[in-house]
Amino acid sequence: MGGPPVAAGNATSQWSSGLFDCFDDCGLCCLTCWCPCITFGRVAEIVDRGETSCGTSGAMYTLLAYLTGCQWIYSCSYRSKMRAQFGLPEDPCCDCCVHFLCEPCALCQQYKELKARGFDPDLGWDLNAQRGAGAGQAMYAPSAQGMGR
Repeated sequence: MGGPPVAAGNATSQWSSGLFDCFDDCGLCCLTCWCPCITFGRVAEIVDRGETSCGTSGAMYTLLAYLTGCQWIYSCSYRSKMRAQFGLPEDPCCDCCVHFLCEPCALCQQYKELKARGFDPDLGWDLNAQRGAGAGQAMYAPSAQGMGR
């Protein structure tokens, strides 16, 4: 499978939105405040390149939230993965601190970053990959084709 674009070498880019810009998208802000498991699941599916579904990630997040209150540990690992994929800075502080201190803001920022990079987290990985391939972006390696009738 293909994946989101990966930053080359030590190249770094900046976040497309600030950590506290979550109120710019009222719908996303409300969804994340009331059902953070959905926003997290959508982000995780894209960051994991479809290896983990939105439902599985969201369920794990919810389970951790209700049993331990430490869902932020799980979600901060996805922020780290995403930063590595896109060459984003650890800003304004370490990933775990960002998620511990303002989980909804962190999830909104990650979701918005994926949208800014051309993904639609609402669609899931497979549809994003198909859309990318349809737009001429190689997200999957081409399959071997033989001659056929």
